[in-house]
Amino acid sequence: MAPSAVLLRRFISCGSSSSCCSAAGVAPAAVSVDATRKKTRLVFMGSPQLAAIVTQPPSERNRGRKVLPSPVAQYALDRGFPKDLIFAPERAGDERFLADFKALKPEICVTAAYGNILPNKFLEIPQCGVVNIHPSLLPLYRGAAPVQRALQDGVKETGVSLAYTVRALDAGPIIGYEKVEVDDHIKAPELLEILFSKGSEILVREIPAISDGSAKLKAQVQDDSEATWHPRSFSLTLKPEESWLSFDEEARVLHNKVRAFSGWPGTRAKLQVHDSNGSAKIIEFKIITTRFISSCNTEDDENEIRFNKGALMIPCPGPSVLEVLEIQLPGKKVMTANDFWNGLRGQKLKKLIC
Repeated sequence: MAPSAVLLRRFISCGSSSSCCSAAGVAPAAVSVDATRKKTRLVFMGSPQLAAIVTQPPSERNRGRKVLPSPVAQYALDRGFPKDLIFAPERAGDERFLADFKALKPEICVTAAYGNILPNKFLEIPQCGVVNIHPSLLPLYRGAAPVQRALQDGVKETGVSLAYTVRALDAGPIIGYEKVEVDDHIKAPELLEILFSKGSEILVREIPAISDGSAKLKAQVQDDSEATWHPRSFSLTLKPEESWLSFDEEARVLHNKVRAFSGWPGTRAKLQVHDSNGSAKIIEFKIITTRFISSCNTEDDENEIRFNKGALMIPCPGPSVLEVLEIQLPGKKVMTANDFWNGLRGQKLKKLIC
């Protein structure tokens, strides 16, 4: 499930019976949230959903490249949400969309993984402002894919922030945040769900303060000098070309990339299979689950891949070893390293030498 859809689900479970949200792949809708018994007209923006939705336009997805609604829009439609209250403008600055949005008379707009820069004309419409749930401890990891980039960097701690939205990317005053410890094995989809779940709890807790204006008085201005950006953070999405693994990097780096890119775009690799006659062929596959050994004894053949205790042992610099536990061959289901190794029937497996 997409991050915004997760948030939408969490927000609905934590909030009142009627709420409105705008998300990536969802359009704006007016919803009432019980903020200390005061009805607040709330719009959610992202790729999740709520009582009124603003989301990204339908796009091509899946193998058939069918044009499908955003995950948030689909989540809403599947639960009987009125189609005419789901907005999917190409741009948040579209005049027709802005007129429809203004007609909702929203008091608060909540965004999460929306994916578009919001113009001033939009930000000025909600009476109590626009707030964003961002899955990092701002000002760290501003920009796109903060969870994936944090895991790729091997952080031990991250978190989620609720902040006012301003024109500068992820730079608004912080209303609330929560820290989360990160272990060496959690993957991006799991961590995203944890962070957006906690973010929705912060949102529900802070709606009364956002509604009465007291949140603006307590919100902490970010220190721009402490802001961090991943080199690719200005890209709206992770790119498929980033998914290739190169075994000339240390095993820890590769392991962090596998769990960071879990889900989309995944991680891919190429290896050589040598038969008993010395003939070799190249195979390509996805690497699903890994572990790593930081230091180890160097084998005679640094390119040969061995099998030990349920894992393919791929030698890496350090020397270190990437332990591959699960893989997926093209057109096949995910399989264990043990099943893959048995399928080799004695053939040798080696790293591809460029």
